[in-house]
Amino acid sequence: MACAPPALAPIPSDRPVIIAHRGASGHRPEHTVAAYTLAVQMGADFIEPDLVSTKDGVLVARHENEIGGTTDVALKFPERRATKVVDGDTVSGWFTEDFTLAELRTLRAKERLVLRSHAYDGQFGIPTFDEVLALADSLGRARGRVVGVYPETKHPTYHRAIGLALEPKLLAALRARGLDRRDAPVFIQSFEDGNLRTLRSETRVKLVYLLGAGSLSAEKLRDIATFADGIGVHQRMIIGADSAAVPTTLVRDAHAVGLLVHVWTLRSEPVFLGKRYGGDPVAEAREFVRLGVDGVFGDFPDVVAAAVLGRERLP
Repeated sequence: MACAPPALAPIPSDRPVIIAHRGASGHRPEHTVAAYTLAVQMGADFIEPDLVSTKDGVLVARHENEIGGTTDVALKFPERRATKVVDGDTVSGWFTEDFTLAELRTLRAKERLVLRSHAYDGQFGIPTFDEVLALADSLGRARGRVVGVYPETKHPTYHRAIGLALEPKLLAALRARGLDRRDAPVFIQSFEDGNLRTLRSETRVKLVYLLGAGSLSAEKLRDIATFADGIGVHQRMIIGADSAAVPTTLVRDAHAVGLLVHVWTLRSEPVFLGKRYGGDPVAEAREFVRLGVDGVFGDFPDVVAAAVLGRERLP
């Protein structure tokens, strides 16, 4: 009789979860297998694939449907450049919905930010969501612990309007792997409350409403709690960057209505780091841990892990 495989250690619930923003995107080109793999090696509990659609309806991991800044598409398909209106913004470039998966397979990823290393440009392809799910499973089994996935639906209203709705494919992929359950190591996130309200009746997976600015009243938080399990908030909604900044009551207020609070996005470069941290990105992450957040998104998961787990930063 074959022995059952050993149970994987669950994601801890007694500390903030470590969320690798687009993978270890401070170290490798974002949304690549290399970035996700390194993130898990550095201690990430969750890897985050932003999801957009190909022309033939396959979900792929890209931060935006416009991929001119993150791939070599301009060199390989110069004639495909287009201008579109996406969620009210006029955008020019190359769009995933104009390419089949087979065509996207010919592209290679590159670093999006000028200030980061471009040593790995041209080395990695674009993964599908199914491949990211398979990767999380294999990385978890290799390390003896559960690795979660934290997909974001990018421009869901836009995708639905062009006949490439994201949600059915997302849920189908999760169900195929037995992940459409309340205790699954999955969060689905979105900046649009409309698709989250719909998803609430279609899945048991935990949902997170993303917010980038402003303040939240108790009434608004209570409304969010009717369709989401948590909020993903810009770090400055919790505390400002200046040395004299005082924390807001957002974490406490959200917890009072049963919402988790995940903060985004911590980045280590001086241009992103608040003056209050004296050039130490681990100090920033430690402050959010002290302020009681339930999860931290970081481009450098080694930094977040150092703060959350109280260990030395990995090289």
